[in-house]
Amino acid sequence: MKVPQEVEGAGYVRYAFRLRVSSTALALLLAEWDRCRWVWNQCVAVSKAVHKAGGKCGPAALDRMLTGWRAEHEWLRSGGSVPQQQIVRDFGRSRAKAWKDTKARLPMRQRAGMPKFKKKALADPTLNYTRRGFRLRDGRLCLAGGVVLTVVWSRELPDEPSSVRAHRDSLGHWYASFVVPAQIEPLPRTGAAIGVDWGVKEIATTSSDAHDLPHPEYGKSAAGKLARYQRMMARRKPERGHVASKGYRRAKQGAARVHKKIARQRQDATRKWAKRITRDFDRIAVEDFRPRFLASSTMARKAADAAVSAAKHELITMARKHTRDLRLVHPAHTTTDCARCGARAKHALQLSERTYTCTVCGAVSPRDKNSARMMLVRAGLDPAGADRVRPDRSLSGRAA
Repeated sequence: MKVPQEVEGAGYVRYAFRLRVSSTALALLLAEWDRCRWVWNQCVAVSKAVHKAGGKCGPAALDRMLTGWRAEHEWLRSGGSVPQQQIVRDFGRSRAKAWKDTKARLPMRQRAGMPKFKKKALADPTLNYTRRGFRLRDGRLCLAGGVVLTVVWSRELPDEPSSVRAHRDSLGHWYASFVVPAQIEPLPRTGAAIGVDWGVKEIATTSSDAHDLPHPEYGKSAAGKLARYQRMMARRKPERGHVASKGYRRAKQGAARVHKKIARQRQDATRKWAKRITRDFDRIAVEDFRPRFLASSTMARKAADAAVSAAKHELITMARKHTRDLRLVHPAHTTTDCARCGARAKHALQLSERTYTCTVCGAVSPRDKNSARMMLVRAGLDPAGADRVRPDRSLSGRAA
């Protein structure tokens, strides 16, 4: 029997702050990004050539190549070594993830693609610095290479940061993302447990009727405004080799603003829900659901609007912060097993069947509510059913 995965340890978290970038600092940042982008593209080209020849090229070999590239090109050597080393490490992690998915023989739609060339017009600048590549002086962020940035401190950092990422979003705003050890803030014990089942009609259905997370449909509400900006972009799309017009750039900025607002609305709603869950319950059983396969289904648009992965991430992060006992449960057979007696349905339930009826004990309940209660049983947080009777079926052979 597979034991549910327990999420423990606080680890590290990121604190993001807005940056005020002067014209001088902006020129230095973009020049640094051009050098890092060149290093990334060189890593892609070398990796493809070595793989085609039947050889292997690991991160250590790429680090040695970076030393040679810096010795050969003076313009590359004029930039900081820290962000260039970090871009090589990022490339190595991205390629390792792609190879891992390939060896696992995952479906193509679920695999992480191999690293590709970064184009200047499409890739947003992202620069990573370790502790030896930045300093905080008088409230300002000083990066290697003489780049000084003003940070808009909306709150204080709880500890000394170990690294920082300076990046630009789709709206053209610059941010500094500091990595610091996560702070533990224990909450009072309640002695209660809850099961969470992910879905599309409702983002999260729980074993408690008062803690469900409904689907707010932020993307659907903004679809009309987003479509208007996209039509404006289609009419003003520049020809290949020509500079985009002012109208095209204005429409693109409007579309990016709509996307940003939707993302912030989703993040705000899921954070408040996760905080409420961790405040009211000590033990949380969560379906370890990975909704990437929904991208090729008829529910793709609504599933993407639900952002189940973001909600799951927020709940795990909040549970770690407040030292709650959170366990990830494999979703296999959670919709066909009865949470009351443990019996398994003979046939898979169609999505149109929203009521679960057990043919053994006669229990009738909403399908998602039964799944949420089944999470508690699988996680071992609620071993007794509604009638204080342990499930008859053994969990052996089930993925949990």
